[in-house]
Parts: sequence; structure tokens; C-alpha cells
Amino acid sequence: AYYWCRRYVKDLLQRTCEAPLPHWPWAVLSRRGNDALHLTGQIGYAIVAMAANGDMLGQDQPVILHLLDIEPAKQALQGVKMELMDAAYPLLVDVVATTDLQEACSGVEVAVMVGGFPRKAGMERKDVMAKNVSIYASQARALEQHASKDVKILVIANPANTNALMLKEHAPSIPPENITAMTRLDHNRALSQIAVRAGTHVTNVSNVIIWGNHSSTQYPDVNHGTADGRPIRQVLAADSEWLDKEFVDVVQQRGAAVIKARGLSSAMSAAASACDHVHDWLNGTAPGKWVSMGVYSDGSYGQPAGLIYSFPVTCQHGKWKIVQGLEIDERSAAKLKASADELVEERELALQCIKEAAAAAQ
Repeated sequence: AYYWCRRYVKDLLQRTCEAPLPHWPWAVLSRRGNDALHLTGQIGYAIVAMAANGDMLGQDQPVILHLLDIEPAKQALQGVKMELMDAAYPLLVDVVATTDLQEACSGVEVAVMVGGFPRKAGMERKDVMAKNVSIYASQARALEQHASKDVKILVIANPANTNALMLKEHAPSIPPENITAMTRLDHNRALSQIAVRAGTHVTNVSNVIIWGNHSSTQYPDVNHGTADGRPIRQVLAADSEWLDKEFVDVVQQRGAAVIKARGLSSAMSAAASACDHVHDWLNGTAPGKWVSMGVYSDGSYGQPAGLIYSFPVTCQHGKWKIVQGLEIDERSAAKLKASADELVEERELALQCIKEAAAAAQ
């Protein structure tokens, strides 16, 4: 398949490559931090190196990185570009470092939305939501107008599910299935916790599920998962109380625990999980295995349609599909609903912010 690339890059490749590369380069947008205290963006700094190394798109896929930041971070952004070029990644064709939103979005095939407005002391929840609605409205319009028509979007910045939904609201021509929110970090945290408890390697644990919102209402579900090829509930039969209580609490609160331990939010693990999310989305999940992704709900498992809700999904040929037919017990159903209720509340608050912004602009 031949993918979009800029003409000068195509010419450059034809002049300089002795053997043809397996694919034309994909352009990837990484939207970096918007917090004035962390202008260079820890997750963004980590994720671009991983993407350049092939961890995101695959080890045979050349990449053009588009880095976007706010104007005060322009000099630091150039420093990141220098580092990426100096590392001489074999798959890295070019780096576009810019503070211009249109330039950053031009032709991108994958957009990783890291930046958002963080909640600060004294701010009401609605104030934070209004800031993020404004940010994602402008970025949605730019992606709709200038990105590839089949752009795949991953939203990381919190509230990730609702930010993704607001991006969808402001970019109606982008297919809803192309807009996702990241719960893969929570998924990976769950895998790790089970592996440690079961005394096995994390690669031997599969098919845990993160349901709902990327928040403390998320539900980490092990009822359909396996460890060393056996049901997790069977492997950890003596730890059922731990599975039902402490395990759930640890996964839900892991981000806060990381902040308490290192004084900063998760960066390396978030970047690695973002790469996992995009990699599996584009390259496919392993047979018999699923992952967790925040996707546009079709009403599966009784959850409200039209939300960005985390479900178990399989991926093939760049498309995701919600795993169907899983049995949900009464206790789990209540937890799924609680997270959906929070997402509905967030959606209504965000839509109210949109209406108020529109009224103020008249």
C-alpha cells in the first residue's frame, strides 16, 4: 500500500535509499504539553523517541514526526527535534517541529493528543472542562481540514474519554471509529498487578478488561482473563478478596500513587501504553487476545451509545471491534453502569460549555 507523504520526502527517499523501504512514511502528530510548568511535556518527550524507534507503527514502517507545542516552548521544541535527528533512528525520515496548528496537522495519518489543560488549585471542574473543550475544538477543526481523511486519533490528555468525544463533536467528517481514548495504561497496569500476584511474567497474562472511563470509576475486570493459560480466578483462587477489592483499588489509583512517589505524573508508562494502543490498532491484536480501548459506544453491554467508553476490543486491518458475548455478573454490571453515569455527566457538562462558548461568541 502507498501512503501519503510529502513530495520532497518521496524524492529524497528515491535519491538516497539503495533498497526501497517497505512502506511510504506515515506522518504522526504528537501534541505536547499545555501546562506552563511543563512546557516540554514529559509524555510527549518520551513518546516521540518510541515512535521514532518503531514501537508505535511497527519495525518496518518509516515515520515523519510532527511535533506541536505552544509558542513559549518553541525553543525547547527545536531541542527535541535536534535530539531526534542526532539519535539517527533508521525509521525516522523527518521531523516537523512547529507551533502552527495547521502545519502540524497537515497530512498526518496518526494523531496522538497529549496536551490538555490541567486542573489547578482553586479551579472548578467546569472551568477545567471549558478550557479543554476550547483546546479540542480548535484541534478538531485543524485535523478535519488538514489531516489525512482516514486519520487515526488517540486522546491521552484528561479527561481523555470526554476530550475525545468533544473532538468528535467538532470534527463531524472524521469517522467516529477513528477517534479513541487511552485506557491501555490502565490495562497494562492490570496485567502487571496480576502477573506479580500470580508469580508469572506479564506476557503470560491476557484478556483483562478496563471498562468505562479513564478515571477512578473505571472497572478493571479479570473475570475473563487468563494467567499461564488458566482463568485468573482459578490461578488466584485463594486471593478472591484481593481481586475484588485491593486489585481494583490499586489499578484505579495507580496514577495518584505514581504522582505521590515521584512528584510527577506517569510519563514513561503512559508513552509506552500509547505506543501499544496505536500499534495494536494498526497492526492487529494477537489471535484469541483482546485489549482495552476507549471507543465510540454502540450500546454494547447495555452501556449508553454515543459515549467514548472503554471496552474489550480486537483489532485487524486498522479497525477495532468490540468483543461480544462476555458474561457480565451483577456486581460487574453495577460497576460498568457507575462509570457510564460519570461519562454521561461529563458529556452534559462539556456540551453545556460548548453552548455557553457559542453564546458568548455571538
